[in-house]
Amino acid sequence: MARITAVKGRLLYNSRGSKTIEIDVIADNQHVGRVCAPSGASVGKYEAQSFLDNEPEKSLEILRVNEKKFIGLDPSDLKSIHEELRRIDSTPDYSKIGGSVAFSVTISAMDCAAKSDGVPMFRILNKDADLRFPFPLGNILGGGAHAGHGTPDIQEILICATGSKTIRDAIEVNFAIHKELGKILAKKDPEFTNGRGDEGGWAPKLSNDEALEVSARACEQLGFTLGKEVSLGVDFASTTQWDGKKKKYVYGRAGFENTPQEQIEFASGIIEKYKLAYAEDAVHEEAFEDMSVLTKRFPRILITGDDLLVTNTEVLRKAVSKKACNAAILKVNQAGSLYDALEFAKEASKNNIKLITSHRSGESSDSHISHIGIATRSKMLKVGVVGGERVAKLNELLRISEYDLIRGMVEI
Repeated sequence: MARITAVKGRLLYNSRGSKTIEIDVIADNQHVGRVCAPSGASVGKYEAQSFLDNEPEKSLEILRVNEKKFIGLDPSDLKSIHEELRRIDSTPDYSKIGGSVAFSVTISAMDCAAKSDGVPMFRILNKDADLRFPFPLGNILGGGAHAGHGTPDIQEILICATGSKTIRDAIEVNFAIHKELGKILAKKDPEFTNGRGDEGGWAPKLSNDEALEVSARACEQLGFTLGKEVSLGVDFASTTQWDGKKKKYVYGRAGFENTPQEQIEFASGIIEKYKLAYAEDAVHEEAFEDMSVLTKRFPRILITGDDLLVTNTEVLRKAVSKKACNAAILKVNQAGSLYDALEFAKEASKNNIKLITSHRSGESSDSHISHIGIATRSKMLKVGVVGGERVAKLNELLRISEYDLIRGMVEI
């Protein structure tokens, strides 16, 4: 049985050039698990705090003071590693040590255990024989908090090759639609600079309606039928529009405001017109009742909570009691530790809530979430389309396919 012999942390930078931390967990002085923590732009107010006082250096110092407490532990024993973290920091949001430390320590321990055993990491997390690939879900056009002024208020228009039978085909279809959309945008606006948002989606100067129309056209020009071979998705990220004082959704770039009822109809109209397979955060992060209206209205669409749930098991239980969603984003760093995230996944599975394992807008080049998506039986893996830190996750799915341990795609 492997034993942890060292834990080391360092200051690095994410895809935005912002400071973050990377942690190595070393077993038997030779097997190195290594993970760099991501960060989000659209952040739910109930998710784990990334760093002590928002300073990575302070979180690293707390880790250095306590790193010997992990020595001697079995790196595959996720619960024991989580419990040691909780002895160091018992706050609900990891405000003492930082959720990024909890994230990096727990995932790097699993990476270390996988290398020690000579198996892929998803096998450490789930030993079942019937695992399948999740469908890659990628941002092809971005706005909101992920892009600059002049772009749509809607944060992400996404593509998913829902008709694909293999992981390679699913990835290649997403690439093809992203490229075709780029050509359409360049033709539509000769001054388009090929600008992209945080997650690789094109960031054009378009209205919400125009952005949705050109995204649909890119699919159709390649011969795909929306809702069959491919499907669009939308991350509304509606909390960024919500004005608590006005009690309205303020679409500043488009120049209109929605009451809560109008927002439900706004989202419903987009779901119906573009035959969406996926709709994320169509209302703000505390609008459980409004989400339940959408979930009842669209039982076959993944009505997904992200800011609504923040990978928090207690919040998920509240959502289940109100029937507020039928799908949930799983972001490990929202929860803090991987143990926390897997407890969330168990609760979701128990209540027939479909999972979408997701990256963050400020990412690293690590690919561990590809394994987490498989291990949690996620229906989709939301990882972007292009950009080194996004493609790293897609390439890892292709590497995993070489193990011949996973056959085919999940059913959505």
